[in-house]
Amino acid sequence: MIEVGEYKVKEGLYYTKDHEWAQVLEDGTVLVGISDYAQKELGDLAYVELPEVGKEVSKGDVLCELESVKAVSEVYAPVSGEVIEVNEALEDSPELLNEDPYENWIAKIKPSNLEEELKELMDAETYAKYLESL
Repeated sequence: MIEVGEYKVKEGLYYTKDHEWAQVLEDGTVLVGISDYAQKELGDLAYVELPEVGKEVSKGDVLCELESVKAVSEVYAPVSGEVIEVNEALEDSPELLNEDPYENWIAKIKPSNLEEELKELMDAETYAKYLESL
């Protein structure tokens, strides 16, 4: 784990400038979640609008929405592909994303252009430097 001030950045994940993370699993699917920075900026999450299973997303598309006491925020797809699973526990307990944003993923995507799109994402060290610049 890399620490940047009060924020934690988990190593071994890929990150976007919008503070989503992507984890490539052994079967080639990708888990998507939000970073520690994102959950702290949002504050206490009250509602997660999960994407539909079967939804096709392109990198950068809105994947879902999170509602906190402060605001409604969009989560963007870090990779293109089909949503094949969602973390249904978040429907009843959106605060899981506040408690551990790296263990509690939002959606699983079967990617359609993974190798190319990973090149456009940041590794943990690059993301940590990006956070320092904010």
